[in-house]
Amino acid sequence: MKRIGIIGTGQIAQTHLKGWAGIDEVEVAMLCDLDEASLEKSCAEYGVPASTTDFRELLRRDDLDAVDVCLHNNLHAPVTIEALRAGKHVYCEKPIAGSWADGKAMLDAANEAGRMLHIQLAKLYTDATAACKMVIDAGELGHIYHAAATEYRRRGRPYVDGYGTARFVQKAQSGGGALYDMGIYELSRMLYLLGNPTVERVTGKTYRELEMDPVRGKEMDVEEFATAMVSFEGGLTMAVVSAWAINLDPFSPSYIAGSKGGVRVDPFSYHRTIADIDFDMHADLGKVAGRRRLMDPDLARDMSSSQHHWAAALHGRVELLPTADLALNTMLIQQGVYLSSDREEEVTADEIVANSKSSAAKL
Repeated sequence: MKRIGIIGTGQIAQTHLKGWAGIDEVEVAMLCDLDEASLEKSCAEYGVPASTTDFRELLRRDDLDAVDVCLHNNLHAPVTIEALRAGKHVYCEKPIAGSWADGKAMLDAANEAGRMLHIQLAKLYTDATAACKMVIDAGELGHIYHAAATEYRRRGRPYVDGYGTARFVQKAQSGGGALYDMGIYELSRMLYLLGNPTVERVTGKTYRELEMDPVRGKEMDVEEFATAMVSFEGGLTMAVVSAWAINLDPFSPSYIAGSKGGVRVDPFSYHRTIADIDFDMHADLGKVAGRRRLMDPDLARDMSSSQHHWAAALHGRVELLPTADLALNTMLIQQGVYLSSDREEEVTADEIVANSKSSAAKL
């Protein structure tokens, strides 16, 4: 049994708590939050025996193997770095941090401490992602040269459209808008499928155009829509579109194009020309996943979700996916979009890194 502490008991922590409740090899032993009412309610609901309003008190406990950081983006880096230096493995809510510079500091701290840093990137564990990876690993796409990462909501801006707190739409708290909140899921999945390629250049633009509640709208200073073109080492390119709100029907699913074939990611489909006939192929992914569970039930369980994978890594059953590296590369692209939009020109990876400043909150 591995014992963990959770720092933060807000909206995302409730999702994490429900997840940990279904994993019998992980025990949530302590919760931490400044909001004592939320803390008391969460402890009672999930049967957590101990609590504190001081996260450093939690970190001083030598009976905790790891911590789960469920805070706003600009608090990820300072809390995670202290946790790593205290000898704890860290499971952190996405994105990795509020800036590339802070994310890099987190990854460096994990390497220096010899501890695991895992970022919650939920889409890496879906049946559609597994199917795409199987096709890619089998060489069925040939030379991959272009991809697209798309994330869509018709109307779903946090706070200004009725859910969540104002912190979600305030740059000082969140670091960014739709590109950070939604874009990380699809960007990180696409980078995973593409082998986490090296970014060379980014051209991007962000927008905040749609009408919103006049009172709540005054709180929002982040984008509702972002678009970009990313160029990677070796000639690979990727188009990016991420929308919290847009006056359109759903975007086409993300895709990967290769010299032999192509895939739509989710819902999954495979496309290829054979004997001069163009084929569009679909699969029953439920049956594929069912076979995998029968053939290797332990691996199927350990790759079924971010939390199951983390639990397996804590117990030494699997090698942890490079989620921190994927999240950091995702952050490089995201900050590149913001920098390019501000400058109204293409920017290089070196320029993005040079311009990335810490946005970490002071503790």
